[in-house]
Amino acid sequence: MEFNFFSKNGKVLPIAQATVSLLSLEYAYGFGVYETLRVKDGQPLFIDDHVERLIKSAEIIKLEHALSVADIKKYIIDVLARTKENTYNIKLMLVGAPKPEDADFYIFASAPLFPDKKLYREGVRTIAVNFERPYPQAKTLNMLQSYLAYREAKRKDCYDALLVNREGNITEGTRTNFLAVKGNTIYSPFEKDILLGVARKYVLQTAKENGFMVEERNIPKNSLNEYDGAFLTSTSSKIMPIKKVDDFEYEKIPKSVYRLIDLFNQKLN
Repeated sequence: MEFNFFSKNGKVLPIAQATVSLLSLEYAYGFGVYETLRVKDGQPLFIDDHVERLIKSAEIIKLEHALSVADIKKYIIDVLARTKENTYNIKLMLVGAPKPEDADFYIFASAPLFPDKKLYREGVRTIAVNFERPYPQAKTLNMLQSYLAYREAKRKDCYDALLVNREGNITEGTRTNFLAVKGNTIYSPFEKDILLGVARKYVLQTAKENGFMVEERNIPKNSLNEYDGAFLTSTSSKIMPIKKVDDFEYEKIPKSVYRLIDLFNQKLN
């Protein structure tokens, strides 16, 4: 796939013109927010949710801007209209400035990353890292600690790193939401402690529509053996079963997780 253009503040430009000011403190310090949307068969999935969360993230970190929801959607549609591919990702990035009217809003397309299908059958290995994201409900560009945790996971040939807070509870992955399952009940960390993932929202909605119970609670890392299994959710992987967290390993992936994967795939189709 080749994407040779991007959008800056609603204007579509050649990708060669994508530059960043070296003098901008906002760029240097990561004072910005972002979203990643999946486009399937030319249609952006859950666009309203992603745009709403982008605006909410900016509000949380007090990033002032002049964009409206209508502006953002129009700029996205303009990019979609110029893209020949059917299935790809769209990244939205809003970077602050000293004045609200000078904030920059970017949109660019990229090739999707599809996990190996065997991972859905066998589950993935993860590591646990002691770290709490500041402003957990905002999706910000300040990702250093998450990046270092993810890099360590990759170094150990693992899929993602799970973040553990100061109380010893698992909150989320560096780029995923974390959920545990026991019987017909799905357990989520408390929403105040996590990024409210769009995929997570619709996975839990699908679960409730099909007879699952959903409950919020603290999930200590040392309590993983009390659950039948666990899984991750994200835009790219949808529902990814977990096989291992550090040295703890589940004997098998619960049938309930496989069932939920099938139900969610049906919903997306």
